[in-house]
Amino acid sequence: MINQQVRLDFERTRRLGLVEAIWGEHKTSKQIAEILLKLKEADELALVTRVTKEKAESVAHLVEQVQFHVDASCLTLGKPADLRPELGEVIIVGGGTSDLTVASEAELALSWHGIKTEVLLDVGVAGLHRLLNHLERLRRSKVLIACAGMEGALPTVLAGLVPQPVIGVPVSVGYGVSLGGRAALEGMLSSCSPGLVVVNIDNGYGAAMAALRIINSGL
Repeated sequence: MINQQVRLDFERTRRLGLVEAIWGEHKTSKQIAEILLKLKEADELALVTRVTKEKAESVAHLVEQVQFHVDASCLTLGKPADLRPELGEVIIVGGGTSDLTVASEAELALSWHGIKTEVLLDVGVAGLHRLLNHLERLRRSKVLIACAGMEGALPTVLAGLVPQPVIGVPVSVGYGVSLGGRAALEGMLSSCSPGLVVVNIDNGYGAAMAALRIINSGL
């Protein structure tokens, strides 16, 4: 018989400065609730990613004080960290509204750690002038996260225009050969812009934590 006892990493926040994150897509509502109750008992914050509205409603019946963030498809438990503007700002850009869920996941994960954020959509390379119109604003950020589907060109273009760290997030948006974000991923990994950092497909949380590590390092 498989031992399904929940073993949580209560030291993660103190060890790494990262709030506990729970992958919600392949967990049942009951499993998520059990984890959240243990975190609540330990007075820990929690972020649950990849949660549908229906699953969120089921969890809310089992755990009090959880909040569902519909744009990000995430659940949270507890009060987020106070805003720390002295750490700088992360701007999350996306080619279009199809990137909203991934961008919102990144924004929520960062704001949960007290990082100032802004989401800027509809600045994809299909209308490059839209991105160029925001360059001065983008240059004032500490780190940039660029979410893009299709061929995934946005992070490459952005990394060739600004000096800050740019983290590319391939998004599973696009026709046929886009292969659920695989074309965007491979395009970003093959980027000719030196220093572009790339995370996995639809991994807004991972991009946010990479940005947080950069910020916490004092770079």
